[in-house]
Amino acid sequence: MNRIDKNSGGLAEIVYGDGEFHVVRPGAYVICAVTGAQIPLDDLRYWSVDWQEAYASPEASLKRHQEKTHVK
Repeated sequence: MNRIDKNSGGLAEIVYGDGEFHVVRPGAYVICAVTGAQIPLDDLRYWSVDWQEAYASPEASLKRHQEKTHVK
């Protein structure tokens, strides 16, 4: 990703991998799957490879993991 891609604004489309992500469609942010908050790509630190989702914080990541893995 370069400075032009990052500054294109709007929602980015990302493929999440182990320890890295690939920008498919340039944008400035992604949406947290738990909170709905916008996460600037520069601040993106938490995601799920299996569920292809981004999280705004470790707490949001843990909450989603608990939701997806607990049978009700």
